This record gives sequence, structure tokens and C-alpha cells, in this order.
Amino acid sequence: MEKPKKLKFKKGDEVIVLKGRDKGMRGQVLKVDLEKCRVTVAGVNLRTKAMRPNPQTGEEGGHIKKEGTIHASNVMRIDPATDKPTRKRAAK
Repeated sequence: MEKPKKLKFKKGDEVIVLKGRDKGMRGQVLKVDLEKCRVTVAGVNLRTKAMRPNPQTGEEGGHIKKEGTIHASNVMRIDPATDKPTRKRAAK
């Protein structure tokens, strides 16, 4: 499978989730993975991870929540002018 040259999203874009458990949720794109065609969206697809305390760095242990990745085909960009989902990038 060839990797795409680019995706229709970039860091900072506001998107809405179209499919899955978090359908209808909105958030900002935090990270884009071109090789796997996946994006990380703030506050969406949260995963719980158990962490041990680390006395060397002073980190506390416990359960932390992190965003997981979502396939790029399952999200759509939101046009800031109309505040609705769109396929086209806003004109600059």
C-alpha cells in the first residue's frame, strides 16, 4: 500500500467525527500521521493507561487518559465561516 502524498487535514484544523463511538464530537487536530492515514483529535477517542509512579522524574502514578488516533476517513473538517462540515479548505 502506497502512502499518500498529503492528507486533507493539518494540525490545528477543527473537525467533527463521522463514525464510531465518538460520532458527532468536535475537536482540534493535534497530530497527523501520513503513513497510517490517521489523525489525533483533542478530547476524542480517549484511552485509559495505567502508569507507575516514577521517583526519578517526580511523576505520580495512576490512570491517565490520552487521545487515541482515528482514521482520516472518519473525520471531516469544519468550515470556520459557516460552522458546518465541509470537504473544501477555506480560502485564504
